[in-house]
Amino acid sequence: MTRWGMVIDLDRCTACRACIMACKLENNHGVSSPEDADLGRCINWLEIVVERVGREHETFERYLPRPCMECDKPPCIKVCPVYATYMADEGLVAQIYPRCIGCRYCMNNCPYNVKKFNWHAPKWPETIHKHLNPDVSLRPKGVVEKCTFCHHRWQRVKEQARMDQKPPDKNAYKPACAEACPAGAIIFGDIDDPSMEVTQKAKTVRAFRLLEELGTEPKVWYLAERKE
Repeated sequence: MTRWGMVIDLDRCTACRACIMACKLENNHGVSSPEDADLGRCINWLEIVVERVGREHETFERYLPRPCMECDKPPCIKVCPVYATYMADEGLVAQIYPRCIGCRYCMNNCPYNVKKFNWHAPKWPETIHKHLNPDVSLRPKGVVEKCTFCHHRWQRVKEQARMDQKPPDKNAYKPACAEACPAGAIIFGDIDDPSMEVTQKAKTVRAFRLLEELGTEPKVWYLAERKE
């Protein structure tokens, strides 16, 4: 059984936000107006969280790219009254947009604040229309949306493997954020495969997970900065 997971090396991350832009373009995010931005209504499935670490004069800022944690025990799916979000195969928390009624219970129950509510029907400049990704649905107004680890890319790999009559290559599947990171800070793969780099990195002493004490069992690990 495959379980997709991610490791983000904070020693390599420069907070350049290339991952954010790649995510927006890959997943057909609508363009937000300045007014929506002022109200905190920008749709970003991946965000850079700034955390101040240390005390008094010995502090530094830590930048944490924060996608959906794709928890093994996600609290969001427990409160959805219409089963619009559920635990899918391969460990991903899926979202059925046509079924979502916009009650936002899942958003309130997510401790990571990674689900976003689409307040307006998405709009794009005319020049962007031809660049929209045909593999990703266009979400309507009034639904909750979230990071999917670009799972449509894995579907494409499996379809190609079926045509080639051979097993799908797990190494051929990378989310847009991992592919675009210029520093190679985002490592992705099957965390149940001990031969993959993501599995080995997740077991190092530097690895930690956000709010792990809540019992959500996230499948995104961070590698702490090395101390000089």
